[in-house]
Amino acid sequence: NNMEPRNQTGVSEFFLLGLTEDSELQPLLYNIFLFMYLVTILGNLLIILAVSYDCHLHTPMYFFLSNLSFTDICLSTTTVPKMLVNIKTQKSITYTGCLTQVYAVLVFAGFENFLLGVMAYDRYIAICHPLTYTIIMNPHLLCLLILLSLFISIINALVHSLMLLVCTNLEIPHFFCELAQVLKLTCSNIFINNLVLYFMTCIFGGITLSGIIFSYAQIVSSILRMPSRGGKYKVFSTCGSHLSVGFLFYGTVFGVYISFPFTHSSWKTAVASVMYLVVPQMMNPFIYSLRNRDMMGALRKIIEFEICIPLFS
Repeated sequence: NNMEPRNQTGVSEFFLLGLTEDSELQPLLYNIFLFMYLVTILGNLLIILAVSYDCHLHTPMYFFLSNLSFTDICLSTTTVPKMLVNIKTQKSITYTGCLTQVYAVLVFAGFENFLLGVMAYDRYIAICHPLTYTIIMNPHLLCLLILLSLFISIINALVHSLMLLVCTNLEIPHFFCELAQVLKLTCSNIFINNLVLYFMTCIFGGITLSGIIFSYAQIVSSILRMPSRGGKYKVFSTCGSHLSVGFLFYGTVFGVYISFPFTHSSWKTAVASVMYLVVPQMMNPFIYSLRNRDMMGALRKIIEFEICIPLFS
């Protein structure tokens, strides 16, 4: 039967339609996203360098922050460079490239999800149980949390990627191969795919978000009992930074993946995706460093080449 849909072996490439088809807006979008990408890379690299080379920042909080910065760089790099190339040239991506992009975005977005949860747990222990902080947050636990988060993210991404079986509709109304959009082109069982997507999103995203909310509820309760106004301000400042990043990331992720079967506006989905794939990654270095005296001091040392390297001390 010639009307049967082709499976993935017959699909050579997809066409990414991008954020807009307006040719006059393309140069503006190119410049905006190029600027955002360069700021993201530079800002997050500075965070990693500061944490690596300043002995005073070798603490669990900054260890997780450097991992978050690395994840932000990877997450942006999986989507933005290809988007910039597509604005300038033909808007296409190979079948293998598309599935690789789906997989990579799921891995790094999932890892970022767990890192935000782990960072909230770290702040909870530091503020609510300060006397046992160094005992609980020992190097073995830090490595275990990172490896476990990465392992779960890889398995989750693998499950979704292996279930994709794309048919003949090769146009993706997006600037990258997002799972929510690629699922609409699949000829495998869409009900099963959606069920797995909702289940995984609710389990991993829901549990992590619940943990973050619980941690910060306990932190706020602890802060309100503090006698020192200066101490309250410092803790509120740090926790406010974490919460603002978390709400931006989770709000847009849930907006995209919970609403995608019901929305027909691809442009709204694409804009929402920018809000969790590009904006938080660019803002994280500013949010975590500009209001943090220790981080600002470390960045100043790097700029002035006054670094301390434990290996040579």
